[in-house]
Amino acid sequence: MKKDIHPEYVEATITCACGNVIHTRSTRKAMSVNTCAACHPFFTGTQAMVDTEGRVDAFNKRYANFKLPIKGAKK
Repeated sequence: MKKDIHPEYVEATITCACGNVIHTRSTRKAMSVNTCAACHPFFTGTQAMVDTEGRVDAFNKRYANFKLPIKGAKK
């Protein structure tokens, strides 16, 4: 590696909006994030699939009778 071109890799503190503090190493000494593994719905198991205004149902209704053409078939 070339000398004097790489940033310094130092101890870092990541602070989440929920109050969780993570200690790691980075080129920045301190960072703040909105969500972390301790409060993200996917990792906490509180995630819920929300069908906003029936968009999934509308899509399924619109394309329910849609059929792809078969290759090599005569019309």
